[in-house]
Amino acid sequence: MAFLSEILGRTITDLDGNFIGKLDDLVAREVPEFPHPIIDGVVIIHKRKPITIPYNMVMSLFAPAIPLKCHAGDLPIYQPTENDVYLSRDVLDKQIIDTDGARVVRVNDLELVRINGTLYVSNVDVGLMGILRRVGLAGATTNFANAIKLRLPDNTISWDDVELLRHDQFMRLRVPAASIAELHPADVAEIISDLNRLETGQILDAMEVEQIADTLEQVETEFQVELVENMSDEKVADVLEEMEPDEAADLLAELPEERSRRLVSMMEKDEAEDVRRLLTYPEDSAGGIMTTDFAVVPLNVTAANAIKILRETASEIETFFYVYVTDTDNHLVGVFSLTNLIFAEPNMLVMDFMDDRVKTVNPLDDQEEVAQVITKYDLLAVPVVDDNNVIQGIVTADDALDKIIPTAWKKRLPRFYR
Repeated sequence: MAFLSEILGRTITDLDGNFIGKLDDLVAREVPEFPHPIIDGVVIIHKRKPITIPYNMVMSLFAPAIPLKCHAGDLPIYQPTENDVYLSRDVLDKQIIDTDGARVVRVNDLELVRINGTLYVSNVDVGLMGILRRVGLAGATTNFANAIKLRLPDNTISWDDVELLRHDQFMRLRVPAASIAELHPADVAEIISDLNRLETGQILDAMEVEQIADTLEQVETEFQVELVENMSDEKVADVLEEMEPDEAADLLAELPEERSRRLVSMMEKDEAEDVRRLLTYPEDSAGGIMTTDFAVVPLNVTAANAIKILRETASEIETFFYVYVTDTDNHLVGVFSLTNLIFAEPNMLVMDFMDDRVKTVNPLDDQEEVAQVITKYDLLAVPVVDDNNVIQGIVTADDALDKIIPTAWKKRLPRFYR
């Protein structure tokens, strides 16, 4: 087992032992039939200029002074290919996305393995030992750990889980069982908050519209604005349609007014009407933070029919805590939970198992008042009704509490978005 950091800078000599230069980099070639790149070239600083020779000219890469199989005057020139990866230049110190651990880490070193005379890149070291190795403290640290019987963690990632996204930017892990598309939106939000603008754009370009919408809902509105800044209007409009109406309205309110109007005009009619209505309310009012996606059934239906109605009408509702009951004039008259519905007899009328003591708020109520109602009555959501007791939307507990809980508990803001 050897590491790239251990051989960079070593002296290279010709067949007669004459000084040629210093090892500056290794060129690895990715081959389709094998998951680990093969070392194919050696970059040497020769007379203050880099030259690249084929790896097969190297007699022993891990010798204290690396000997070549040829004389100084007979150095062959390496022929580059489109699949070349320069390990020090393109990989070392670059960021990778660990989709399994949903984190961004940095490449500290690369492990090299020789199999049947061929040298491969086997693992990526993202741990402390990689750093210590590069500053010359790995040996002392290992000896000390052995003396006190401390097991040093192995923090490496196999190269077959690594894919170069851009040679000059960063790598991302390719883990079929836990690809970016299969990550929880909160994990994707955590990842992109650690990347720069170009890298984030590449990740978002590879995502479906629905997942972009879910991811945007996990970050603060100010960061949402940054993320959609360079997206086309067509794509942003599609994303807004997939977002919860209150989240979409919050984002639109932060965008330049001209673009906001243009985006709303490009949205589907129903979604556009929802966000237009939400934008008319003060930002921190119940109307400003409510969502217009909620489940509702008529008063005079049975439990079986209520289930049928919900199956047909509530498929797009993400927040499904309660089902609200309205009369023929759309007045809010009751509420029940899904648990109530499941345990009700199929022929039992909704009015017989609903709770008619519904706690409500007004669209112009302050957000703190809404939060107090939710906490006082231990609710997951509270309906917002107008002066005629017609339900306009619901405010979920997380949206109501967002402005009054400690800042450290809020959705994470990006740390290195630049």
